[in-house]
Order: sequence, then structure tokens, then C-alpha cells
Amino acid sequence: MTAPPRVFAHPPKPGVTLERGGVTFCVYAGHAERVWLCLFDGENETRHAMSDVGGGLWAIFRDDAGLGTRYGYRVRGRWAPDQGYRHNEAKLLLDPYAQAVDGEVTWRPEVFGHVVDDEFHGDDAVRDERDSAPYVPRSVVVDETYDWGDDASGPRVPMADTVFYETHVAGFSRLNPEVPEHLRGTYAGLAHPASVAHLRSLGVTSVELMPVHAFTDEPHLVKLRLTNYWGYNTLGFLAPHAAYASATDPQAVTREFKDMVKALHAAGLEVILDVVYNHTAEQGGHEGATFSLRGLDNRAYYRLDEHGRDVDVTGCGNSVDVRHPAAMRLVLDSLRHWVTTYHVDGFRFDLAVTLGRAPGDDFDPNAALLVAMRTDPVLSQVKLVAEPWDIGPNGWRTGQFPPGFGEWNDRFRNTVRDFWLGDVARAGAGQPGHGIADLATRLAGSRDLFAGPLRRPQAGVNYVTAHDGFPMADLTAYDSKHNEANGEHNHDGTSDNRSWNHGVEGPSDDPSIRAARLRTVRNLLGTLLLSAGVPMMTAGDEFARTQGGNNNAYCQDNETSWLSWDHDADQRQLVATTRHLTSLRERFSVLRHTTFFPGASDASDVAGLRWFGAHGRTLTADEWNDPSVHTVQAHFDGSREHEESLLLVLHNGPGDEITLPETAGVNAWEVLWDSSVPVPAQLAPETIPACSARTVNGPTMLVLTPTS
Repeated sequence: MTAPPRVFAHPPKPGVTLERGGVTFCVYAGHAERVWLCLFDGENETRHAMSDVGGGLWAIFRDDAGLGTRYGYRVRGRWAPDQGYRHNEAKLLLDPYAQAVDGEVTWRPEVFGHVVDDEFHGDDAVRDERDSAPYVPRSVVVDETYDWGDDASGPRVPMADTVFYETHVAGFSRLNPEVPEHLRGTYAGLAHPASVAHLRSLGVTSVELMPVHAFTDEPHLVKLRLTNYWGYNTLGFLAPHAAYASATDPQAVTREFKDMVKALHAAGLEVILDVVYNHTAEQGGHEGATFSLRGLDNRAYYRLDEHGRDVDVTGCGNSVDVRHPAAMRLVLDSLRHWVTTYHVDGFRFDLAVTLGRAPGDDFDPNAALLVAMRTDPVLSQVKLVAEPWDIGPNGWRTGQFPPGFGEWNDRFRNTVRDFWLGDVARAGAGQPGHGIADLATRLAGSRDLFAGPLRRPQAGVNYVTAHDGFPMADLTAYDSKHNEANGEHNHDGTSDNRSWNHGVEGPSDDPSIRAARLRTVRNLLGTLLLSAGVPMMTAGDEFARTQGGNNNAYCQDNETSWLSWDHDADQRQLVATTRHLTSLRERFSVLRHTTFFPGASDASDVAGLRWFGAHGRTLTADEWNDPSVHTVQAHFDGSREHEESLLLVLHNGPGDEITLPETAGVNAWEVLWDSSVPVPAQLAPETIPACSARTVNGPTMLVLTPTS
């Protein structure tokens, strides 16, 4: 016998609340006239009218619901697209707070709120009256309880000591023969001892996972028989993507994700999530599908113009309007959920400028959502890293996020690529390059970008590659993108790669070209891992993974994107080099200072960091600004803090002699790494007196330390 409708003294929290004897459901639909909870037993649907409990929230308690219940919502309200109202009770809506999602989207005209044809083109002003329920996934009631043992939420590694490792959950283990076949490409596969052993051996501290929120494919990919591999197309902000689990039951999916986090934590590794709150899978603007937010309250959840059309600052057609309290609360509740329920250690925010656009659409570092994250007692204690741009007006904002946020440092990426790739190619042709001034600034922690009030060098997350673009091996093998497999006639993806193919486009059997490419990869890795700031590696760069020249492999769920574990001798040597470089970073704390060193052009007698040219003397003003200069030496002096000191020599010209500098208290230098040597184990012991010459036989990076 069903209990009488509950009267709520206060609005429940959005989502579901498991109670003794049933479940309370609550959802925001601020402009709705009526809202129904839809419960499913298989394909059989029963609808239950919900109560308006104030503040735009609708709620109901059901004693016939419990763990495993499949549900959704339907909303009746105005259909006035020119004013932003797109209510359509024929469309089953996913709970934005669903903690598990069962089923997938079947791309048919019925999933659109407006009338479209089989090619998904139509009149967005005409409401479609067909039922979408057979073609959209269900929200699922699950239990949050889990035995975490002594595992606690919150970061485990100071930002200064962090080394990020960006990877894809499925692609990391899909081809690993040491992982049982049924676990490959899953959360359990990433948590398998073979996966963990590789991560630990690399010396990384924090595994940054590409999107794991429940997501779906875009319709144009379905037409091309491709899939969204990267996952930047969110359906649900609180639910782990079910396809990445070896389990099939929704409750078991959530448990497998927690098992993964617990296993990585036990190995001393943090878990960072790449999260996409700037847009949703209802992308395409007013012509997009209706899965959830658009049908609940399009005017509240999305940025709209005066004609009810989406204001697109993301490049995906729609932009979540985090200025609205309902949208901002959804983002904050989602973030807290992943920290408290799943124990994740931080977040990387995709197109984060969208999250900081104030009511006038200008970026504001004190925008409400950014302030809320910085002051929240849970979120202020985890790592927050912004991708500091979007495609809206004045969207490039590197260095302008507030204290408490790290930022992807695209200036580091561009400068390091220019120095080791473009400028080396120019030097070979007798042409000037970019010089060394900007490179020195990046080595020193990008003070020009991140030295704002209350910020530190660790605000800059340095990277040379990321999921988006060429992997490191392809930077050395392709001058141009080769994205034909994406089905867009090679028009997608950036053309600004700053790459250099070393004379041959694509794979080469020429031993000299292969050796030169590997040497360049070592130079890139060395610069990344031994600069001030926080380094981020991309999975597979440690063994020269290739994507065959595809620099936008978002839709390539195949060997193009997956990590191959069948390594040749060169790749094994590169892994050993990566391990050596991370061990050097760990050894030399002077690279991890939490205050900025002097700038590149400061006087040579300023303590902390001193700069020298190829001749071993302090660089002159003319040399700093000379585009033909190929060599810079950076002496990270830790003597005043009783730390070990370090000398980095970066030379991107042809063979030459470099004179090592003479500094106070240093009589000789011990070579710890030479990028011209394929593997650290082959490096012969070498001590060089100060002011002595040392030959470099081409583009080379040296790492030295003072010795008595």
C-alpha cells in the first residue's frame, strides 16, 4: 500500500536521498508548470506527480523505490524557443544528480525536443511530441557506502612536489598483456598491479584522468561510425562512465571506481579528474538534443541571448551558465561528491574561462563560482587546475586565475617546442631562431605570468604535450597534421603544431633520423621535468607513443589512441631516461622552490638563479635579445638554503664547445645527464673543472651538479 504524499517542511537536497522505507527524489525545474518522477520496471513506466517545494525545486518520496531503481523526469511548461523555454513532457530527462546511469543514447529524431529528420536537421521552433524514453538512458538509485579503510580524501602530495601524468582510463591498459583480458580498458585495469607498477616506476605523483563523468557520442560521429573517445561530452556530472567498468551493474560500477582510487592511493598516487562543466552533451545549441538540463530549465542552465539562442563560448554550441544559482550549485555539489564519495584529490577544469565569466561575459577571477571553490571547506583543500582559455571574447587568460588555482601553461609548451624543434630546424638552415630569453623565463617558473598577488611558481602547470595535439614522438616526425581518419577531410585539429619532422614526414628507417628524433624527445622531456613549476606528462610520451600524425584523435577509440606495451629497445631506453629525470627532479629541491627566482635579465649576483651563455660568462643584454643565440646555462643555486645546486645547459645549435661557468664555491661540475646519450646507464662518469670547455655534438641538454 502506497504511503500518502509527503509534505516537505524544507526542500530536500537535489538528487536522491535513501531513507528507511523508500527514496526521496528532488530536482530543479524553476520554470516548470508540472514535474513527474518516472519509475521504470524494465520498459514499463509509471509517472508520479512531484510537489513544488519552493526555490524551483520539485520533490517526492516513494516507498516503492530503493537501491537499483531506474528513474527519470518529465517536465511540462512553456514552449517558447525565442524566449528560451523548451519544456517538452514527451522527453524523458536524466537526473542531473544521478549517481549512476544505465543505458546509452540511441541517436534518433525522438531524442530532440524539436522536430528533426533522420539527419537531425529540422525546425527548432516546432515541438516534437514523440516519446524519447526508448532511446535515452535511465538514472539509477545507488548506495554511497563503501569501506575505505584508512584511505582519506584530500591531496597526498604538495603542489610543489607534484608530477602530473595525464592518461585515458581505457586507453592506458587496453593493450597491456600483463593485465587480464577482461580487465583491460577499465577502471580495474588501471588499478591492476601491472599498471600501478609502471606508474610508480616513472616517478609521477598524480594520475590525471581524462573525463570519467558519464558521457555520450555526438550525432555526427555516429553518422561517421566513430565514437567520442576522449569523453568531453557530459551526460551526468555525478556518475562514473559505465563503459569504463568491467562490471555491468550500476552499483558495481561505482564500487569499481572506488576500488581504483583506493588502489592508486595505496601506491602513493593521487587521482585528479579532468572535468567538463563548460558545456554538456546537449551541445549544438538550440538545435541540440534534449537529455536533461535543456528540458528541465533551459533558461537557468544555459547562457542564452535575447532571442533564446545559446551563447557559445565553448565551441560546442552550448555553454553552461554557472552564473545561475542552480547551475552553480550543480557544479559545486558534483565536485564535492567526487571528493567526499570517491576520494579524488583534485580537478583539471576544461575551458575554465567559461566558469569565470561574470554577468557581463567578461572573465573575472572573482567570479562567483571561482570564489565558491576557493572558499569551500572541501574544495579549497584539493588541487584545482584551470585550462585558462575558452573561445569566447578575450578568452585567453593564462596567468589570470586567482590564488588557489594552477593553470596549464601554454606559453611553456610553445616556447619549449620552438626551442627544440622549430629553432633547431632553422639553425640547420642557417636561419635565426627565437633566442633564449623566453625559454629562460619558462625554465624559471614563468614569473611573467604567475607572479601575481599570493601566487607561486606552482601556479604554472608546465607541459609540452597533452591529449589534444601531437604526442611527443609525433612532434618530431610530422610537420603537418594527418587527421583524415576523423572524417572531416583533415580540416579539424590545429595547424599550429610547432613540430619538425627531422627531414622525413612520418616513420623513417633511417637510423640517423630515428636517433635525432629520440634525442629531441629526450631534450623535450628533460626541459619539462627539470623546470621550475609543476610538470605534466602525457601518457605514452615516456616510450614515444605515436598517433600516426593525428593531432585530434578524440574520435579514435583504437590503436591510434591506445598505449602499446610492445616496446623496442629505443622505447625501453626512453622509459629509463624518464625515470632518471623524475629522480633528478625529486633529488634537487631547488627546482621546487615555492617562491620565484629572479627574472632572466636580473643581475648575475642575485642569489638563487644565475644565467650564463655558451662562453661561461653572464649573459649580456644584447645576448638576451639576440635571436641567433643557441645556448643558455641556468645555475639553480641552493647553497643559501643548504640544498644541492644544479646547472642546466640547453643548446639547440649544431656541434659546439660550451664553457662551464665559474661560480662561488664551485671548482668542478659532475655530469648527471647528457641527452645525447640514449640511456642514463651508458653515461660514463665525467667531472669537468669550472671554466673548462665541454663539447656538445648537436642539440643537447646537460644536467650537472657542483662537486668538490
